[in-house]
Amino acid sequence: MFRKRHPPAGSQPGTMIISDEASKPAIRVMDYMADHLNEYEVDDVAQLRACLEKDSISWVDVQGLGDEQVLKDIGETFSMHPLALADVVNIPQRPKVEPYDGQLFAVTRMALYREGQIVSEQVSLMIGRNYLLTFQELHGDVFDPVRARIRQGGPVFRSAGPGYLAYAILDAVIDGYYPVLEVFGERLDALEDELLEHPVPAVLQRIHRIKRELLAIRKAIWPQREAISALVHDTGPLISDEVRVHLRDCYDHCIQIIDVIETYRELAGSLMDMYLSSVGNRQNEVMKVLTIMATIFIPLTFLAGIYGMNFEYMPELHLRWAYPGLLLVMIAVAAGMLAHFRLKGWLGNREREPQESEQG
Repeated sequence: MFRKRHPPAGSQPGTMIISDEASKPAIRVMDYMADHLNEYEVDDVAQLRACLEKDSISWVDVQGLGDEQVLKDIGETFSMHPLALADVVNIPQRPKVEPYDGQLFAVTRMALYREGQIVSEQVSLMIGRNYLLTFQELHGDVFDPVRARIRQGGPVFRSAGPGYLAYAILDAVIDGYYPVLEVFGERLDALEDELLEHPVPAVLQRIHRIKRELLAIRKAIWPQREAISALVHDTGPLISDEVRVHLRDCYDHCIQIIDVIETYRELAGSLMDMYLSSVGNRQNEVMKVLTIMATIFIPLTFLAGIYGMNFEYMPELHLRWAYPGLLLVMIAVAAGMLAHFRLKGWLGNREREPQESEQG
């Protein structure tokens, strides 16, 4: 179910609610230009003021939202609007893009596969003139390829502005959905094979869990498409024409991911139908066997009932061969009915012989 950290009703706009379980912030800065790279960790938020005084590009990555004062100091240092800072903390927010005075605020959702579970995490971006702030709920992300590109010193990346860096991060977030979808595909294939062999209730529970996880991923990626579209159509100076071209590719990836998710949801629904059909077929087989057994014993019970009556004048009761004769009749009746059911195809899995082809 939907759970969101939000201030009490009637609170002042921009009120921040910090979870007791939130991780403590770890701040990491990558300051670069075409000819240099300076990468370091920050213990004091006051050190970040130097990022505003340089002509280089500064990527300030904050992992963990467990210290309200640190977040407020960062917001004050980079003149973040209180509503934007509240959206960073009061999670989850719907993926979106909002312009502020000289800044561009974006919210996206990152999907990770950790320790056998699908984890969805909010990532917030604040794009400025010569800096990019990223805020993550937890430690660890999918941005290592972006960091590697910066360290390699590619001329296109190093000379581009913070808008290009924001594109690279959004592209990494969206591409991070593909490994997650591969996991879903493998799990659905395994469930299909298991359903054909052993349709047990535990399989149905796993199908329900996959459907819920797919729905959560769909809720994360669907509004992300709208956010990317908003950036593509943004006419501000922070997003250049070149970056808009790359963002269109991100938009196409979002559409592709949504198509795959819808396909997997339909497949999960068909697996559920397959399970119900398999259970129904097994019940039908059991009922068929029970019905055949009951049908066989009906005439046998009839014969046994007749000769079990206590009448004195029953000629067969005084014959020497009456008892074995009755047993033979009962055996013949049961065998005949079994042969008839077998011939009709109601008993066993014998298939009818293929008809001979007509001679020309």
